[in-house]
Amino acid sequence: MAEGVLFNIAEGIIGRLGSLVLQEIALPWGVKDELRQLKDKVASLQAVLHDAEQKQAKENEVKVWLESVEDAVYEADDVLDEFEARWRQMVPGNNKVSKQVCIFFSSSNQLVFGLKMGHKIKDLNKRLHEIASNRTFGQLERNREDVEFVRRERVTHSFVPEGKIIGRDVEKGEIIQLLLDLDPISTKNTENVSTISIVGFGGMGKTALAQFVFNDEKVQKHFEPKMWTCVSNSFQLDTLVKKILIKTDMSYMDQLQNELRKKIDGKRYLLVLDDVWNENREKWLALKDLLMGGGKGSKILITTRSEKVAKITDTSQPYNLRGLSEEQSWFLFKKMAFQEGKEPESSTIKAIGEEIARKCQGVPLAIRTIGRMLYTRDPETEWLAFKNNKLSTIRQEENDILPTLQLSYDVLPSHLKHCFAYCSLSPPDYEIPVENLIRLWVAQGFVKSSNPNECLEDVGYEYYKELVWRSFFQEEERDEFGIIKSCKMHDLMNELAVKVAGEGSTIIDRNKTDFDAKRLLHVSFDFNVDSSEWKIPTSLLESNKLRTFLFLSQNGWKMSFHKSFCATIASNFKSLRMLSLNELSVTKLPKCLRKMIHLRYLDLSGNPIKRLPNWIVKLQNLETLDLSRCESLVELPRDIKKLINLRHLILKRCYKLARIPRGLGELTHVRTLNTFVLSENKSMLRDSAGLSELGKLKNLRGELKIKNLRCEQDMVSELNYDCAVLKEKRHLYSLALYWMDIERENNDAEESDVIIKSMEALQPHSSLKKLVMKGYPGARFASWFHSLTNIVNLKLSDCDRCQHLPPLDHLPFLKSLHLNELWNLEHISAEDMVKDFASDETMMMSAASPSTTFFPSLERLSLIDCPNLKGWWRNETASTSVSSFPCLSTLSICDCPNLTFMPLYPNLDQLRLERSSWKVLLPSSFVLSKLKSLEITGVEDIEEGIGNLTLLEKLQINYCPNLASLPDQGMGRLISLQELDIWDCPKLGSLPEGMGNLKSLQWLRIGKDARKKQGRTGPRLLTSQTLALIEVMNFKGWFSGDWIPTKNSYGLIVIVQQQVTKNVVDSSAKNEVNSLQYSSFGCTLVND
Repeated sequence: MAEGVLFNIAEGIIGRLGSLVLQEIALPWGVKDELRQLKDKVASLQAVLHDAEQKQAKENEVKVWLESVEDAVYEADDVLDEFEARWRQMVPGNNKVSKQVCIFFSSSNQLVFGLKMGHKIKDLNKRLHEIASNRTFGQLERNREDVEFVRRERVTHSFVPEGKIIGRDVEKGEIIQLLLDLDPISTKNTENVSTISIVGFGGMGKTALAQFVFNDEKVQKHFEPKMWTCVSNSFQLDTLVKKILIKTDMSYMDQLQNELRKKIDGKRYLLVLDDVWNENREKWLALKDLLMGGGKGSKILITTRSEKVAKITDTSQPYNLRGLSEEQSWFLFKKMAFQEGKEPESSTIKAIGEEIARKCQGVPLAIRTIGRMLYTRDPETEWLAFKNNKLSTIRQEENDILPTLQLSYDVLPSHLKHCFAYCSLSPPDYEIPVENLIRLWVAQGFVKSSNPNECLEDVGYEYYKELVWRSFFQEEERDEFGIIKSCKMHDLMNELAVKVAGEGSTIIDRNKTDFDAKRLLHVSFDFNVDSSEWKIPTSLLESNKLRTFLFLSQNGWKMSFHKSFCATIASNFKSLRMLSLNELSVTKLPKCLRKMIHLRYLDLSGNPIKRLPNWIVKLQNLETLDLSRCESLVELPRDIKKLINLRHLILKRCYKLARIPRGLGELTHVRTLNTFVLSENKSMLRDSAGLSELGKLKNLRGELKIKNLRCEQDMVSELNYDCAVLKEKRHLYSLALYWMDIERENNDAEESDVIIKSMEALQPHSSLKKLVMKGYPGARFASWFHSLTNIVNLKLSDCDRCQHLPPLDHLPFLKSLHLNELWNLEHISAEDMVKDFASDETMMMSAASPSTTFFPSLERLSLIDCPNLKGWWRNETASTSVSSFPCLSTLSICDCPNLTFMPLYPNLDQLRLERSSWKVLLPSSFVLSKLKSLEITGVEDIEEGIGNLTLLEKLQINYCPNLASLPDQGMGRLISLQELDIWDCPKLGSLPEGMGNLKSLQWLRIGKDARKKQGRTGPRLLTSQTLALIEVMNFKGWFSGDWIPTKNSYGLIVIVQQQVTKNVVDSSAKNEVNSLQYSSFGCTLVND
C-alpha cells in the first residue's frame, strides 16, 4: 500500500465518529460508548502510522503489523459506511437530527439492525486492542508530523515552460540533418525508407527531443504525412497500425493494412515510434513490410532505451543521447529551484545546488523533479540536510534514475502520496482525464478539507496542480477555454507510481489470470471487457477489500451483457467505492447491485439503458453517476432527490431523455449536470422539474444544456423576472439553450413581449465562455448580450425570426462565431456604415493596418445557410476605413447566395466557399496574401482574383456543374500550390495551360465524370519535380501520355475506372515513372 493512505482513512474514520449526527444515532442503540472507544483506538493507531510506514521497508515485522492495522481500519470504514447509509435510507428530508432519530427508530425492525451493528463495533474494538497489544517490535514515534501541504498560486515564471527544451540544440540539429538526408548511409541504401533510433536510458529526454525535432519548421515542410505513435510495451501489429492511422473503428488486419498503404505509399512520410521496447525482430519485420511503400527519403524515427531495439530495426548507427553537461544541468536546475530562475547570491547555496544537480547525472527528468521539490524548501537550512541525508544514501545504477525520483515522492504530504500512487492504475502513455481523476480521488476519500463549505473537487484540483508543479504529471492538454482536459505521466513516473502502490493496485490485462490479490484494493482493466466472454479471474475473487473496479479501454461494439457478471461483482466486492460497467451493452440494471451501498462512483456510460430502476436511490453514498452516451435513456428515477450525496450527474449525449424528475433542486451538492430537460408533455409537468428547481442548484459548474425551453406565460411566471436561474452560476463556462420547435402563426406584440422576457430571465453570469442558442423564436435578442465580456465561442442556429444580431464586435475574447440557419437575417449588424472611399488601393491600405477594436480576437467565423444575408451592415457604402478582422484565420461561407460584401480578412489561412458568390471575396482577394487552403463547392463565378493567392497550398473545386474553365493566368500564378482536387465539374473540359508553371504541385486528383471536349486536354507537361501522386477517378478522355513527366518525377499514378491508352504505359516506361497502377482498379488497356 502507498504511504499515507492508511493515515488518511483513519483520519476520516475519526472525523465521522466525532460527528453530532452519528453520536445521536448511536444513543438509542446503546453503542455510544463503543463508538467512543473505537474513535480512541483508531486515533491511537493513527498517531504512529507515519513512523510505521517509514520503517516498514526495512523491518518486516512492522510491515506485517501494518497489514493487520490496514485490514481493521478498512473494516471500520465499511461498518461506519453501512451504519450511515442505513440511517439515510430510513430518514428522508432535512429535519433536525433529534427528529430524524425518532423517525428512524419508530420501526421495530431497526432493533435487529442496531444489535447487529453493536456486535460489529464491539468486535472491531476487541480486534484493534489486540493489534495494539501484540506489537513485537520496538516503540514507534507518536504524532510524527506529516509534510505540510501549502497551496500556492500558479507560478508562471519560476521555471522554463514544458515546451522549451534545455541544452539540446546541438542534438536537435544533428537529428534533423539525419532526417533530411535523402541518401542515408545504410546497409540497404536502395530502400526509400530508412530508420533512425534515439537511444538513451529513462528520463534522458528522448521523447522531448523527438518532439522538438518533429515540430521543427523544416521537418514539417519536408515530410507529408507526419505521424506520431507512442508504442510502449505493446507491439501488436493491429494495435500499432490503428495508432498510426488514428482509427479505432476497424478490426480486420486486411482493412488496416490497406488504409496504411493508401496513406503512405508513394509519399515522403515521417513516422515517429516513441518508447519502443520490442526486441522481437519478427514483429518488427511484420510492421516494416507495411511501411516500405513510402517515397524516397521517408524516415522512421524511433526512441528507445534498448540498443537491441536499434539493432533489430536496421538502424545503421543509433543516436546515443547523453546526459546534460554540468553547465546545462545547473542552468535547468536554477530554472526549477529558484524564483524567476535567478542564480542565488550566496556562494554556499550555489555550491550545494551545483552538487545536487551533479548528483542527478545530467538526467533532465531528475533535475526537474528534484529542483521542483527543493523550490519549496529553505536553501539555508534544508538543502544541505537533503544532500547529506537523502541524496547521498541512495544506491543507484548508472542507468537507473528511479531511486533519485523516489526522493521527490518521499517528501510529499501523505494525501498527495496516495493520490499519485492511485495513478498506477493508468498504463504507460495513457491519456488521463483530469476531471475524472479528481472525482476518483474524492470517491476514495483521498481529498479532505477542514472547511465544510469548500468544494472537494476544488481541493482535488489543488492537489493535481501541486503534482504537476512537482513534475509528476506532464503533457497537459487544454481546450479552447484553457481548461485542463487531460495529462500524461512520464514512463518513469508511471514506474514509480507502480512501485509505491505496491500490492494495493494493479492493471489487469486479458491474459493476466493468476496473481496474488489478497491485499488488492484497486484494479483497472486495460482491454475491452466483454461480459459474455471474459470471466473475472478466480484469484481476483479473493480480494474482498477491493475498492476500485475501473475499465480503461471499453468500446462496447457488438457485445451481449450477462447478469452473472454483475452478480459476481456484487457478491465478492462489497466494499467497492468505484465501479465501471460502461459500454457492456447493459439494457437493465441488475437488482444485485442494490447491495453495493459503499459505492461513490458508478459509471454506466455508453449502455443502451432506457430507464434506471428506482431502487438505485438506495445507494445513498453515491457521488458520481455517469450516464453519458446512454442514448436510449428516457427517464431518471422518480425519487432521485433521495441521492442526497450526489455531486455529479453526467448526462452528455442522452438524446432521448424526456424530462428531469421533480425534486432534483433539493440535491444542493450537485456540481455537474450537463443536461436539464424540461418536459414537452404538459400532462407530465407536475412530476417534472422546472427552471425554478434549476435555480436552486447554486453550485453548478462546467457545461449545462437546457432543452425544450418554451416562450409561454407559465414559464415566464416561473422565472419571476429576477434572472436568478443562471446569473448566479459563476462556475458555468458553457451554456446551451434549446427552444422547442413550435409553429407560430402570428407575431403579435404580446407574444413578442413574452419571448423577450423569457430570454431576459435566462441571463448567464458574465464569466461564461461559450454560448449556444438554437431555435430561439424572437426577432431580437436579450439586452444581456453586451455583458458577455468573457465569451470565447458563440453559436446561434435556427433563429428564424432574427433579422440582425446584437453588437458583438466589441467582445474582447470572442474567438469563434458560428451563425447557422438564420433564415431572415439580412445584416449582421443593425448599424449603418456610410463613408466614401477613393479607390481599391485605399481599401487595401486600410486592411494593412486593421482596426484593433473590430472583433479584436475573432479567429473562426462560419456563416451557414443564411439565404437572405446581404452584408455585414445595413448600409455598406464604400468606406475610407473599411473594418477588417485582425485575427480571422478560418472562414466558412455556405449557402449564402445573396452575400456580396464582407469586412476584410487579411490574415485568413483557410477559406471554404460553398454555394455562394465569388463576389464576396472581392476586393478581399487582393489582400488574401496569407491564404493557404481554399475549398470551393458549387460556385459558378470563379474569377481571375484567384491568381492573387500566391501562398495557396491546397485548392479543392467540387460540384460546380456549370464551371467551363478556370482562369488561365490566375491558375498559373499559384506558385505555392501543392495539392489540387477537382471533383464533379462535368463541363470543365480542360485545365489551363498556365498550370504548367505549378512547380510545387505534389498531388493532382481529378474525380468523376468529366466529358471530353474538342481542343487541348490540359498542359502537355507538368514541370513539377515534386509531384508524388496523380489520381484520376472515372474521367473519360483526359489522360494521355503527354501528361507523363520526366524521369523520376512522379511517385505514383493511380487511375480508377479509366480506359488507359497504350501510349500512357509506353510513356511511363520511357520516363521511368516510379509506379503506374491501373489493373487492380478495374482499368483496361486499349490501343490508341
